[in-house]
Amino acid sequence: MRTDRPRATHARRNAAASKNDEFTAFMREAKDPLHRMAFLLSGDAHRAEELTQQTFERCYRHWHKARQGDPLVYARRVLANLRIDTWRRTRREILTGPDELPQDHVAAPRSARTPTRTVDDRDAVVRALLRLPVKQRRVVVLRHLLDLSESEVSSELGIPLGTVKSTASRGLAHLRTILDIDAPGGTR
Repeated sequence: MRTDRPRATHARRNAAASKNDEFTAFMREAKDPLHRMAFLLSGDAHRAEELTQQTFERCYRHWHKARQGDPLVYARRVLANLRIDTWRRTRREILTGPDELPQDHVAAPRSARTPTRTVDDRDAVVRALLRLPVKQRRVVVLRHLLDLSESEVSSELGIPLGTVKSTASRGLAHLRTILDIDAPGGTR
């Protein structure tokens, strides 16, 4: 009596190896963009690492769904949802009010750019992003910092195109106010 059991086991091993190789390649490619997005959404390097790892873990568990379309789009959506879930679960975050943030980032002219000044500017932008409401922050990060089109942001977040446009506009206006930037092309 012959059985096909060893062949079936071998086929499953090959499929698992193929899935692992495919996912490993995706991880290498998506690690930096996802970490950057996580940092911009959370404002904390350690939380960003945790969110990125959790995103990869969820994507691996649901790889059959993630690879049906663009896996990076799937991963970004998972990451955004994880950030919201984390915020809801741990509402013990101490949010700093607008009056409590240091205002020493505002006064340097553009000609005084140094590497230290660039880091200060990035820090000021991240702090300003943290002051935006979650919905505005998600749209501004995806649209303007990750450079997605309005329709891509709309499909990724599952919100109408008009909502993306108005939320991005309000978010940028709020950021300009926070950073004390005069006009869309203005300077600090």
